Amino acid sequence: MTFQPSLVASVFALALTASPVAAQPAAAPGDGPKECFFTNQFETWRAADARTINIRVRGNHYYRLELGSACPALLDPGARLVTTFRGTSTVCSALDWDLKVSSGIGSPAIPCFVRKMTRLSPSEVAALTTKARP
Repeated sequence: MTFQPSLVASVFALALTASPVAAQPAAAPGDGPKECFFTNQFETWRAADARTINIRVRGNHYYRLELGSACPALLDPGARLVTTFRGTSTVCSALDWDLKVSSGIGSPAIPCFVRKMTRLSPSEVAALTTKARP
């Protein structure tokens, strides 16, 4: 049997490039590049219910924040969001939010875990009720 270094090197290189691709999960339909915004571009918000917050960013971009559990303080007339951003000054996913809700001035801020952040399409924005539109 003859040893052919170029053949062995080619097989080894193919194995190295093929294995990471095979290990990656297939992208779900609709998955696209993340859309980030700077923390200082967050303008206003409105709670659709105790588990959903709609926010407006840069004037005409809207996102839906779905919470992991109900935050009833969101529905209080004097409710205030208390946001703390650490690290970079961009928000790209639910993991970037450290969100608390206060019922008003002097009330303690209660943590609300953001489970999912979704950019709304123009048709989804148009479908928002007056009560839910920031």
